[in-house]
Amino acid sequence: MSVMGVVDAPGWVLAAWRRSLEAVGATAGRAEIEACGERLIRRWSDPSRIHHNLKRLIGVLARVDELAPETHNPDVVRIAAWYHGAAFDAAARQAYAHRGGVDELASADLARAELTELGVPSDIVDRVAELIIAISRHSAPKGDIDAQALCDADLGGLAAEPQRYEGYRREVREEYRHIPDRDYLEARLAIVAKLLGRSTLFASPLAQSWEDAARENLGAERDRLAADLAELPPRGSAEAEAARADEDRPEQEDRPDGQAPADDDQAEAGGDDEQSDVTAEQDGATESPEPAQPAERARSTESANSTETVPSLSRPPRMPAIKHGHRGPRR
Repeated sequence: MSVMGVVDAPGWVLAAWRRSLEAVGATAGRAEIEACGERLIRRWSDPSRIHHNLKRLIGVLARVDELAPETHNPDVVRIAAWYHGAAFDAAARQAYAHRGGVDELASADLARAELTELGVPSDIVDRVAELIIAISRHSAPKGDIDAQALCDADLGGLAAEPQRYEGYRREVREEYRHIPDRDYLEARLAIVAKLLGRSTLFASPLAQSWEDAARENLGAERDRLAADLAELPPRGSAEAEAARADEDRPEQEDRPDGQAPADDDQAEAGGDDEQSDVTAEQDGATESPEPAQPAERARSTESANSTETVPSLSRPPRMPAIKHGHRGPRR
């Protein structure tokens, strides 16, 4: 299906969107509902989305369908899935603002505005926004089976076949290609380790069967990340400082005032994901690892210079202090 001549999407995607909106009581006409769905599809199909794209959304929707039998209102969960990563920007400014590219608060606000415009009842609108915020923490409240299903559907890509998981891992790295190797690897390793430290990854009963495969993938990735880090020169070494200077130079030359910006923290997975977003599943893991020590100075600088409120994204992994510019060879 060609959506307004812009992107190709399976024919069932837009129809599924419309059915869910009609099921929750939207009063807008079919044309308005489909136009909103087309806008969402274009958002998820933006070229900057290497991993957090329409393919990932379709995967989350498919897993929501798998878990639907145990949910109270599966169409509300489906609508929340459509919006959970609608606001996304992988550019360095977003990444350094603890978001990892995904902004759940902005996504929830977008859902409120668009669903209200489509005549969705206010209690349903509020519930969708609540579910989106729940997925940002990737820790659904006990007893909230719908929030658990949405979080598990978002994290479920962690249980993919090893070959597909490797493809996901490469997509996430490509999406955050502006992040230097060491900073990316350290943050990603912290997220993976934190996920493996959980007693369980999935909360809903039907998702329990994904646990073993997800842990196997995460364990293999942890070993790979540690090996890649071991190949890099230690922080503070002459070789590392020379590489850092080389990374900083192009950025400083590009700025009109010739001044390099202060370091900020980087924040799927996926993000949760899963944050998610550098996420461990963004199809996954978006837990916040404790930042490396050098990041403390960066956060102080950020707090002093920024009036922007930083949302608590899944949280998209909090990265060590990093800068834009050239990074090492892609892995």
